[in-house]
Amino acid sequence: MATITASEVNKLRQQTGAGMMDCKKALVEAEGDFDKAIDILRKKGQKVAAKRADREATEGAVLATTNDANSAGVILALNCETDFVAKNDGFVALANEFLSVAIKEQPENLEALLSCQIDGMSISDKLTEQTGVIGEKLEISAYHKIEAPYVTFYIHSNNKLASIVGLDQEAPEAGKDVAMQIAAMNPLGLTSDEISQEVIDRELEVARDLARQEGKPEAMLDKIAQGRLNKFFKENTLLDQAFIKEGKKSVKQYLKENGDLNVTSFKRVGLGV
Repeated sequence: MATITASEVNKLRQQTGAGMMDCKKALVEAEGDFDKAIDILRKKGQKVAAKRADREATEGAVLATTNDANSAGVILALNCETDFVAKNDGFVALANEFLSVAIKEQPENLEALLSCQIDGMSISDKLTEQTGVIGEKLEISAYHKIEAPYVTFYIHSNNKLASIVGLDQEAPEAGKDVAMQIAAMNPLGLTSDEISQEVIDRELEVARDLARQEGKPEAMLDKIAQGRLNKFFKENTLLDQAFIKEGKKSVKQYLKENGDLNVTSFKRVGLGV
């Protein structure tokens, strides 16, 4: 039997919102495997928050910007160890310096960004230097770039969450609305076509198991599971989500009504949210 520590139980609780004892039992049953523990909680009817890749992030600042032509946008997360440092003006200024380099050079990925020059050294070396100055480990944990006919962004007021979105034509107001939608609702993809088969298979398995526990006939399980999968798509794909400002219409309908707009791509980065 795997040894489950209190910190692991607390981590699962924070990630799922389930109770401490339920989390401990799930981890024991899953032999310490977090993904399996999450599925166990869901199958037992627990209300579990959807897993997000950025849940492992700790403290820091997430920033985004676009170039002057609004044809490219970048988003990055600069991490530190404590909230005290994250709120420091010097730390935020450093993150903005890295952001300025990123939008100027527009590197394709994080590795390329770390090689970009700042103050006569690479960003990678600058991070090492500032780790010594600040006294906490610093790292850029996320970086993305998108290009489109029109790109805009949204940064939440606490610098813990930001998004960038590309549209097929200029639309400042609608673009900002969609960027806020992405930040608030954290879609997993633009449409269901972008949801991985692994995620789909997991949702179907959980849905079938729940239906079985509800006493539904075996012959109906697949149909019920497919219905719940469709609901999952509606809640987790950007175009099918209910528009946060007008819940009776979808994001797709909102875009249609505002110049027949199309989203080309988007990125969202959050620290613990």
